[in-house]
Amino acid sequence: MSGPLTGIRVIEMAGLGPAPFCAMLLSDMGADVIRIDRPGGSNPLGLDIDLLNRGRRSVALDLKSSEGVKQCLKLVSRAHILIEGFRPGVMERLGLGPDVCLTKNPQLIYGRMTGWGQQGPLAHAAGHDINYIALSGVLDSLGSERQVLPPLNLVGDFGGGAMYLAFGVVCALLEARQSGQGQVVDAAMVDGAAHLMTMMYGLLHNKQWTDQREDNLLDGGAHFYGAYECADAKWIAIGAIEPPFYKLLLKALGLSNDAQAQSQERSNWKPMRSRFEAIFKTQTRSYWCEQMEGTDICFSPVLGMSETSAHPHNQARQAFIEAFGVTQPAPAPRFSRTPGEIKRPPPQPGEHTIEVFEDWGIKYER
Repeated sequence: MSGPLTGIRVIEMAGLGPAPFCAMLLSDMGADVIRIDRPGGSNPLGLDIDLLNRGRRSVALDLKSSEGVKQCLKLVSRAHILIEGFRPGVMERLGLGPDVCLTKNPQLIYGRMTGWGQQGPLAHAAGHDINYIALSGVLDSLGSERQVLPPLNLVGDFGGGAMYLAFGVVCALLEARQSGQGQVVDAAMVDGAAHLMTMMYGLLHNKQWTDQREDNLLDGGAHFYGAYECADAKWIAIGAIEPPFYKLLLKALGLSNDAQAQSQERSNWKPMRSRFEAIFKTQTRSYWCEQMEGTDICFSPVLGMSETSAHPHNQARQAFIEAFGVTQPAPAPRFSRTPGEIKRPPPQPGEHTIEVFEDWGIKYER
């Protein structure tokens, strides 16, 4: 076994999206994560292999029965962390709310993942990633001048949700080692997404950011920070913000002596973007890679997911690995002494019920 969280026992209440991703993060780092599935399981996305469930063992319990709740509480008594991603009140109605679980195990860290949070006017409303990032100011900042574009479900579900829940429960676990007391971690995607925007809110306060899309330094407004289409309909990304990097870009484009091109001032962004678009369309992506990749221009090809694992840098870093017959992102971040690992493939619901109870030293009552 490896990973900095080796020896930490986690209960994951089976669900969708951010809570499973949080459980995956903890498992990749060595935690023994037990997924509590309903008997027979559920697969609403219809996936043959759900990579978000990798690394865990599965226990099947009928939590609508008193016996299933009783068995679950036995596991709770031996766990360090419990995470759940239901709407507020669901765990309480099951008889597994934080008051019950913390009475059973006073040092337990009880992590709660929701979109809107445990309190507030919207707490009980349905929603998805797009709704949470809309309320936090993220969504309005993304896209073109004419259209808002959702950034997959990375900012709300995974960045603002799962990552903050993982950070929160590990912080609480460290505190519990000092105080001897557990606590509840309320991780809301709307909170996390807003928190991720801290720098932009700072720029807005200092009048260095506007609410208009494609009008700012990092949203595609600046000609030296954005993506460009090439002659073969593939794309490249440029991030030449600093003046020395921008000078290298101009040199590579044959614009070193062009008076208009020298300026990085806002008034020059739109006309130079048009010029850059025309230049980049004269050659293929591979041509621009030969000219710019690996330099201080801050350049990269825009790769499709089917291309990423073949890129030399990703191969050198082993950013993508094959585990259990599936190419997938490797555990991150990296540790020099206790590296993370993918311990096992996604489990079948209930596959490890007896094994887990025996490993945790609990008598399983059939």
